[in-house]
Amino acid sequence: MSQSRDLAAEQAAFWNGPGAKGWLAARDRIERGIAGYGADALAAAAARPGERVLDIGCGPGVSSRALAEAVGAEGQVLGLDIAAPLIEAARVAGGPPHLSYATADAATHGFSPASFDLLFSRFGVMFFADPVAAFANLRRALKPGGRLAFVCWRTLRENPWGLVPILAAAPHLPPLPRPGPEEPGQYSFGDRARVERILAASGFVDATLRPLDRPMTLGRDVETVLDELAKFGALARAFAEATPEQARAARAAITEALKPHAGPEGFVLASACWCVTARAG
Repeated sequence: MSQSRDLAAEQAAFWNGPGAKGWLAARDRIERGIAGYGADALAAAAARPGERVLDIGCGPGVSSRALAEAVGAEGQVLGLDIAAPLIEAARVAGGPPHLSYATADAATHGFSPASFDLLFSRFGVMFFADPVAAFANLRRALKPGGRLAFVCWRTLRENPWGLVPILAAAPHLPPLPRPGPEEPGQYSFGDRARVERILAASGFVDATLRPLDRPMTLGRDVETVLDELAKFGALARAFAEATPEQARAARAAITEALKPHAGPEGFVLASACWCVTARAG
């Protein structure tokens, strides 16, 4: 239990500090990259007019605003995120009266029981310190038979857009953190069996995991790509701790590794996700 609390505290500190700062700095590139997956997840969720929806890890509110449009004025959407800077960005972006936001940890927040028709997330569920407890808490917030829909990354091995820069840079940078198979992280929901086990243990039934594969454009010019990799993502902490010489060597190695992936649209690599649906048991 203490380990879970420590991991949760680390996640809260990260997402209210360098995580949110880096996300906002790379916002345009991130939104372009995940837009297609977000649309897939929204289609799978199929929010209906009049429904009450919780958007977990809503970030700056792109998916929350889309959900609010789907449920209409007779529905309600609550966008929830642990990162106060991202919630502030969502509020600044505005939205209709039936859309609201809150800064809170979805894993432990005291939701009213059976108060939502739909739980949704666009890349916001991979960072729970204790995912079974978190999903059990969320399941209790669902009405009987209520729906869950989210999109998450598959394994790092299946995501060259993330793997190629890491493999190139790693020999030149301070050691990269390697989360254990049960620890939170960007690719922690990559294993199908683990996701199915978490959902079943937390009270969800009829879980389906549909693989999605899309090209990912990292950017049009290499300098922009390198700058954004240093600001946000798996390499950001290592770049922050690197000496100038280490950073230059890593940037040069990434530049070489990306050359085979250059094209008219920029640097394009494969990416892979799960689109997950289930319902409350």
